[in-house]
Amino acid sequence: MQHDSIPVSRKALSINLDTSFFGTIAEIGGGQEVARHFFQAGGASGTVAKTISAYDKRFSDVLYNEGRSDRYVSEDRLMKMLETEYRELQELLADERPDACFFAFADTVEILNYAKTNYAHGWMGIRFQLQPGGGANTVILHVKLLENDGLLQQKTLGILGVNLIYACKYYHHSPNLFLQSLMDDLSRDRFRITMMQMSGSDLEYVDNRLLGLQLVQNGMTHAIMFDRNGQIRQPSDMLYKKNVLAFRGSFRPITNVTVDILHQSLAMFRKDEDYEPDNTYFFCEITLNNILTEGEVDTRDFLERVDMLNALGQNVMVSDFREYYKLVDFFSNFKLKKLRVVVGVPALEKILDKRYYEHLRGGIMEAMAKLFPANMKLYVYPTRSEEDGRLITSRSVRMDEDVEKLFEYLRMNRFIIDIPSGVTDHLFITSHEVLRMIREGEKGWEAYVPEEVSRTIREKKLFGYDPERF
Repeated sequence: MQHDSIPVSRKALSINLDTSFFGTIAEIGGGQEVARHFFQAGGASGTVAKTISAYDKRFSDVLYNEGRSDRYVSEDRLMKMLETEYRELQELLADERPDACFFAFADTVEILNYAKTNYAHGWMGIRFQLQPGGGANTVILHVKLLENDGLLQQKTLGILGVNLIYACKYYHHSPNLFLQSLMDDLSRDRFRITMMQMSGSDLEYVDNRLLGLQLVQNGMTHAIMFDRNGQIRQPSDMLYKKNVLAFRGSFRPITNVTVDILHQSLAMFRKDEDYEPDNTYFFCEITLNNILTEGEVDTRDFLERVDMLNALGQNVMVSDFREYYKLVDFFSNFKLKKLRVVVGVPALEKILDKRYYEHLRGGIMEAMAKLFPANMKLYVYPTRSEEDGRLITSRSVRMDEDVEKLFEYLRMNRFIIDIPSGVTDHLFITSHEVLRMIREGEKGWEAYVPEEVSRTIREKKLFGYDPERF
């Protein structure tokens, strides 16, 4: 279902005229941008119980953190703001306004400084009722601001905040309409929503993993992350100054080869002198293209893959990056200590194919410069030749003659490193082949996947498994 855009001025006026929706707007760091829209629309007395801008850090600490100094632009500070303001509304006005649906909106934001040297971002959220006296629902999001001007960023925040309040009241029944409505009067080059969560008595039906997937699908962010417990996480909180291993795959299903790749690449990383076990994250990355089935997203299939990867203790990342250099560029935003990307030989052949970079002014040279910053290495997992069964490593990969010198430079300087296989007798079986065997009822597929994965596929009848066909 497509959303018809509504101007932000109409949204603010509509909420003001609905006197049952009543609450507080608290803003830190970006000015009173959201509150301003409601006051300018007219009739704000029907909506706004209080506005506050605890701009000074000491005031913010006293109001929202029991006087203790902490991170101001953070999820924790946002949640304390929402809890404090919503509790105050209930205590002061619940008896006086029994027919009201209360809300507390808050944001804590760092906009671009005068020297333009900081990371412009913020947290925004709302706690609200949908029925008088009903339970509270909460929606929070993290926004990365892209505009190169502080005033423009403030304008974006104001519009996004009004869109969020309006969506909670009118689109809470449809997460995808909810997300689309956040873009009203805005464009995708102004901001990215890097994390979003919905919770509460009226929002129990929402699976936040699917919400994150829809953010990528709608072009509102390039990548979304889930930790090993399946919880959606803000990328910078997970990645800042960490060591990262990333492996792209379909994981449909997870095979013994997949598990071996994870083990072998981690074993290689442990040999690095800068390896820190408590500061290293492994991400299994699934591209949006790998989730689409006949042009549509199969949500059940997606959730099953995430569940199986989480069961193996893996963090999961979903992105819209087709080229590997874009994946590396994304990770580079978080000042990683070390980055390792794991690929198979077939993927390496595509990486070294000049045709994939004809859209770049510098061609393959520009792509390689972006793919291999100083802290990055490419781990290459072997495969077997379909023709004669011989083992193929990076040393025997096919490439154009004029790319060979560039490749040798990368190999000699250990930007490209081969990793061994511990299951060489399984290398001829791909996840696509195992999937075909499962769907066609061909016996023996269990030998190529971990026992836990095999059991899960049979019990939940995943990937078209039908016990009557075996």
